[in-house]
Amino acid sequence: MPNILDIRRRIRSVINTRQITKAMKMVSAAKLRRAQERALAARPYAQMLTNVLKSLVARAEIYDPETGEPKHPLLAQREEKNILLTVVTGDKGLAGAFNANITKAAMRFLESKAGRNTDIEAVGRKGRDFLRRRYPAAKVQTRSLAELSESIEVEPETAERAAATQVTGEHVGVLGKVEYAQASALAQNVIQRYCREEIDAVYIVFNEFKSVIAQRLIVEQILPIEQIGEQAVRLAEEMTEEEKRRAKEAAVTAGVGLRSTDGAAEAVSQFGTAQVDYIYEQLPGDLFRALLPKYVSIQIFRALMESVAAEHAARMTAMDSATNNATDMIDSLTLIMNRARQAKITKEIIEIVSGAAAM
Repeated sequence: MPNILDIRRRIRSVINTRQITKAMKMVSAAKLRRAQERALAARPYAQMLTNVLKSLVARAEIYDPETGEPKHPLLAQREEKNILLTVVTGDKGLAGAFNANITKAAMRFLESKAGRNTDIEAVGRKGRDFLRRRYPAAKVQTRSLAELSESIEVEPETAERAAATQVTGEHVGVLGKVEYAQASALAQNVIQRYCREEIDAVYIVFNEFKSVIAQRLIVEQILPIEQIGEQAVRLAEEMTEEEKRRAKEAAVTAGVGLRSTDGAAEAVSQFGTAQVDYIYEQLPGDLFRALLPKYVSIQIFRALMESVAAEHAARMTAMDSATNNATDMIDSLTLIMNRARQAKITKEIIEIVSGAAAM
């Protein structure tokens, strides 16, 4: 039978742990609400830009009628020989299987693209550490998002590849507060490499966030742009019913809403797509050069923001489960302590009775 004093020490330790996990759950819930508000605030602009591009594509020639070439390099489609994969994970742990699921999805995607040259851009410390242990870093000097934002022009990569799959960039600490300038800097680097034909396709793996109980892990194709306004999802993994149930319980106890964030942009969803004729002052090529890079930047910005919201939701759920497990452990240890104390009392009574009988 365990010592009663040791059991009491363990109960106090578990109680302290429960207080920490409960506090972390409430902090994650507060951050999740702010992340949802930011995602809601950014969606009308993204939806409006998408509608303008849809309107332009419907009323202008995408390909040059004489040469047959696209009027913007981002619309060109080539055979996939060189691929860029952006992996968006978190900077911190204690979020359940959030980071592990993303890295597993990235590994499955890399296996499906075996035989091609793949460059990896790691956003987040957890993904960076995981990928750095498995793949070599590129021999060229990598740049952070801060360095990329200072200079839009990026030097071409002329050094030999370290391996067929290599890590060409790592961006740590940018998810604490995602800014559009950071996403734009990353998008400019990607766009320039694509236009120089250093890469033939760009993919991003992240956790898409709609609501606390509506999330999915996806691998989305960013470039080439196949159809404006439509997600080119290459791999998707939905939440299980058990994960949805746990997330719902955590959200209800933390006071987080369960509604989807898709309805924020409904007011502008039809603007720009009406069947009326427009007269564009600029040439279609000039419009594509101005709008398509913004469109790519918005797609990357959306992925970063939704990944941040999904991480906070995963951490809130994980801390809620840890708090419940701590409560169950305290109840179990209390029962064991009571049994040990009762056994000790019973033993002492038996000793007293036996001594009295012996006299």
